[in-house]
Amino acid sequence: MESHDIQELMSLEPILGASRDELESLQLKRLRSTLQHAYANNPSYTRKFDAAGVHPDDLRSLADLARFPFTTKADLREAYPFGFFSVPREQVARIHASSGTTGKPTVVGYTRNDIATWSNLVARSIRAAGGRAGMKVHVAYGYGLFTGGLGAHYGAEAAGCTVIPMSGGQTEKQVQLIRDFAPDIIMVTPSYMLAILDEFRRQGQDPRATSLRIGIFGAEPWGDGMRAEIESAFKIDACDIYGLSEVMGPGVAQEFAHTKDGPTIWEDHFIAEIVDPATGSVVAQGEPGELVFTSLTKEAMPVIRYRTRDMTRLLPGSATAMRRMAKISGRSDDMLIVRGVNVFPSQIEELILRCKGLAPHYEIEITRPNRLDEISIVVEARADLSDNAHQAEAQLLAAKLKDNIGISADIRVAAWGSLPRSAGKASHVKDRR
Repeated sequence: MESHDIQELMSLEPILGASRDELESLQLKRLRSTLQHAYANNPSYTRKFDAAGVHPDDLRSLADLARFPFTTKADLREAYPFGFFSVPREQVARIHASSGTTGKPTVVGYTRNDIATWSNLVARSIRAAGGRAGMKVHVAYGYGLFTGGLGAHYGAEAAGCTVIPMSGGQTEKQVQLIRDFAPDIIMVTPSYMLAILDEFRRQGQDPRATSLRIGIFGAEPWGDGMRAEIESAFKIDACDIYGLSEVMGPGVAQEFAHTKDGPTIWEDHFIAEIVDPATGSVVAQGEPGELVFTSLTKEAMPVIRYRTRDMTRLLPGSATAMRRMAKISGRSDDMLIVRGVNVFPSQIEELILRCKGLAPHYEIEITRPNRLDEISIVVEARADLSDNAHQAEAQLLAAKLKDNIGISADIRVAAWGSLPRSAGKASHVKDRR
């Protein structure tokens, strides 16, 4: 994306050319309105604000937001199913829910205005990645209660694109439709894009010969090693889209194709903070910690200081004055502590991708057989790796884990294609302690 493309985006949405002062003035105005709306119409917020001794009228500057209490997934589950809405249920046009791995799912609702806002932000995200009206978008995120499929679908339509609503699964058919329908853009989880890549190779098809030029990948953490893998295999620009159901869905932040330096947060609609995950205190600008979001324009279910559990840091704006977020390094609730060492699965994945003979398909198992943690990793070899080279790759990965993270692991290299593939978010960890 060249400078004239940025100017084109700013002509469509002048807010992208706003200064920091202009952005923060808009944020303060919208934040005051959001706090008043949440306090007046959501009993959970009324109780939480009162218990913390704060009132929406106490907000005089953006810094005052830190005086307000956090919202957590537990708050949403306590109000299951519809008790966290801030409008009458009759005004809710659509309901989504996150896939709760433990207990109840978290339910989110949208008014018609919320859906329009969400669609426009995903459309903005598609344009930031290089998409333009008239392009064909292959949506391989799952549809249904998960926000990915319908969020991408409505956003692509709002961007003036032709949508191919494939959803997840049926990997063989994914390849067929990519070849037959010739889409320009694919929106999918990065792990499932690797499963699609495997299917291209299984069929003897060249993935670089497809019509795909842009990949917009989200719903799970992924790093530059995964980006390099996908871009090299498909000859596309791979861009990161960020979002989560409780805050909106995909389209809270988006990476610009011409910078690929981390997703730009759409700060006209969301305020981001970084806090120490242990103390909840706001950290210094640029320091790592847990990402916290406050929505500014949501009607049905505004969220105030929602703790995402995603670990990252905030960076100055590059393509616009809106700030960026660094790649998600992991989640505070999926961090593994192995013999006192903090380990994120994404760290292990990056090291696997640095081993040329290993494929990015793996399973991590943690046990405690004799009162001490033990970690074992099964990782696939690349299809062209000979059997007698497996041990060498296992030793290489073990050395990288020891040198870079400080852990010892039992590594087993398995044959290519032997591990299960996920059609959505990948699950790599089995903690059996």
